[in-house]
Amino acid sequence: MTRRLLLSYLGLALLVLAGLEIPLGYLYARGETGRFAQTVERDAAMLAEVTEENIEEGNLAELPTVIGDYTSRTGSQAVVVDRNGIVLAASGSAVRTGTNLSLQPDIATALHNQPTTGTGAGADGSQILYATQPGSSGTTIRGALRLTYPMTMVTDRVHRIWLALALIGACVLAAVALVAFTLARWITRPLRTLRRATAQLADGRLTTPPDASSGPPELRDLAASFTHTATRLQQLLDAQQAFAAEASHQLKTPLTALRLRLENFEPYLDARAHASLDETIDEVERLARMVHGLLALARLENTATTPEPTDLDAVLAERAAMWEPLAAEQHVTLAVTGTTAGRVWAISGALEQIIDNLVANALRVSPPGTTLTLTRAQGAELHVIDQGPGMPPADRERAFDRFWRASDSHHDGTGLGLPIVRHLVNASGGEITLHPTPGGGLDARVRLRPAASGRRRPANGFPRSARAAATAR
Repeated sequence: MTRRLLLSYLGLALLVLAGLEIPLGYLYARGETGRFAQTVERDAAMLAEVTEENIEEGNLAELPTVIGDYTSRTGSQAVVVDRNGIVLAASGSAVRTGTNLSLQPDIATALHNQPTTGTGAGADGSQILYATQPGSSGTTIRGALRLTYPMTMVTDRVHRIWLALALIGACVLAAVALVAFTLARWITRPLRTLRRATAQLADGRLTTPPDASSGPPELRDLAASFTHTATRLQQLLDAQQAFAAEASHQLKTPLTALRLRLENFEPYLDARAHASLDETIDEVERLARMVHGLLALARLENTATTPEPTDLDAVLAERAAMWEPLAAEQHVTLAVTGTTAGRVWAISGALEQIIDNLVANALRVSPPGTTLTLTRAQGAELHVIDQGPGMPPADRERAFDRFWRASDSHHDGTGLGLPIVRHLVNASGGEITLHPTPGGGLDARVRLRPAASGRRRPANGFPRSARAAATAR
């Protein structure tokens, strides 16, 4: 924003300077040309009177001296002709004495007692200003004088004034730029502090509130409103985190006690009621897992996350070794394939929970004798591929909704495992999608960002326990 304000001020100043200096320079150029022409015309008239007197008195030998003194001082050229247009004297000119110039328009006009002034091309092709005056007494014309000056004498002065105007404009622009930069920094200072405060709030805690004491009144009010909102939001988040922590203790104990009491009823119940008792105990256990999963998801959503480089290959090998015995009990082969993935960006402990949840879901639907494949693909991609019944497109769209379970599902899941996985993947800067496989199974595809070996980001302290989210399945 500082750059935009600075460019706006400079653009406005440049527009004002152009509106003032261009007409001023144009008027000066016209005025200088007019003044120069009047001076040449006046000097030509004076010289014409002097030469006319010499011609009248027959002092033709004095003519070269008269015009030579003038032209040597002024850098001009002069030509004197008699009443027939024959050159009597020429100074600084390629015209020779005795040349007939009567046919030239300005000489012919002057011999008819009419002065002329104008511009034209000299013998060398350069622009000149000429003034041709008749040498006459009353109606008697004895000759004419042509006085020429190179136009560079006036154009040089015009160029100098244009250069001076340009320098003045540059100085004004520099001063405007300095003032505009100072003003823009003053205007945007609250925005910069607000941006830093927003970044802090995004990380979970506002430690430096934005400056509400400087800048325009509107921005001061915005900073004050942001501080109030951030403070209120922190209070709400702290209350929610406190509730999650308190509920995790208060809800577990009654559910555990209820399960124990139900199990103690078993010896005193009729054998026909044992099936209902077992179903009730299973529902209590499922309720306990659901409460634990909700609390785990709340902790994840309320915790500031900062991705850090994590070795995907090492985590995958560790979790595969942990799940292999359980897969063998279900007569499912667990295979790890693909090339080395290297380090990826992930929040602390996220990869373990992601792999655990996906493998647990895949094992739950994998028939005996099938293979569960964990594949690393190019570009920091992880595939968890099962050979189960798969999902129709409509179910794949809703699979990440909380508490959602497929209509034909018969397992005791809570519908929170995949939402937890999606939250962890998104917080790590990646994405997760579900795709069908040619054999009818499901391919859970996780894309993460590769991490350069030399870069580090601060961790946020996420727990590295893979069981925190696994109980929510």
